[in-house]
Amino acid sequence: MSRTGTAAPPAPQTLSTGRRVAGVGLATASGVMVAVQSRINGELGVRLADGIAAAVVSFGVGLLILLVLVPATPGGRRGLAALRGALRSGALRPWQCLGGVCGAFLVATQGLTIGALGVAVFTVAVVAGQSGSSLLVDRAGIGPAGRQPVTPNRLIGAVLTVLAVLLAVGDRLGDPHALALALLPLAAGVGIAWQQAVNGRVRAAAGSAMTATLVNFTVGTAALLVTFAVDLAVRGRPAGAFPDEPWLYLGGPLGIVFIALAAALVRFTGVLLLGLATIAGQIVGAVLLDLVLPTAASHPGLDTLLGAALTMVAVLVAAFGPTRRP
Repeated sequence: MSRTGTAAPPAPQTLSTGRRVAGVGLATASGVMVAVQSRINGELGVRLADGIAAAVVSFGVGLLILLVLVPATPGGRRGLAALRGALRSGALRPWQCLGGVCGAFLVATQGLTIGALGVAVFTVAVVAGQSGSSLLVDRAGIGPAGRQPVTPNRLIGAVLTVLAVLLAVGDRLGDPHALALALLPLAAGVGIAWQQAVNGRVRAAAGSAMTATLVNFTVGTAALLVTFAVDLAVRGRPAGAFPDEPWLYLGGPLGIVFIALAAALVRFTGVLLLGLATIAGQIVGAVLLDLVLPTAASHPGLDTLLGAALTMVAVLVAAFGPTRRP
């Protein structure tokens, strides 16, 4: 207690290295899921001949699962009640519930561009947007971990990540058509950092990662339905048919796992470190997919493998630097 009778502000808390490393491991695994989801939604977009329709299917399947799962669990019901209370009291602002719009845009770009770009080139565009915006989002304190300083380790990690993915897919960056298409996932990458930050806020207010995920999918599905209605009015019905293979409808469930993990982990890692670890998983997953299940747009080589290795180094640099929060 100070002499004036007011409590002194608490000293900054240093997050333990163990928690950060555990968070990095889980976030990296979730990044691999994003790469798999990208391939699934990209293929679904090709089959339907409509990337927006593929995104509606992906988000819609995820939302249906969550509408059953969240109210059926005690934690989910408590989370919904806490969320209503936080919105009524003003502890959570309505705009902080709009992270699903960015998620919807990312899924839409998967269906629109991956068939032409391949998973690896798609990933480099997302990474370029996500790395820079994560620094700004952390610095502004939008996420639940509060303001995160732009330390040398964080800055070096972000720069190395961009260099790594440029190395991984550098042979494709000279294609003007690929660069034009890459603007969509680039913009989606910028939105991912903000999405992870505000979803972390929703998770903190609700006390439930699954409730935060339900909010994300509800908002995202609504945004996609409006977009799809405009798409139908302009271009008409999708030219393709719904495929019979069940695995092409797993994009939504994979998205549930990714969003829930991100909402739960961001308070331990901060937005930048969470993003870097997710990026590492995306790169590794994209390389494995392009090697094991290549498409006409994917042709990984030595540069791709070296880029994936450098990405992991970048994440470790950022992970082991000092991370403080108020």
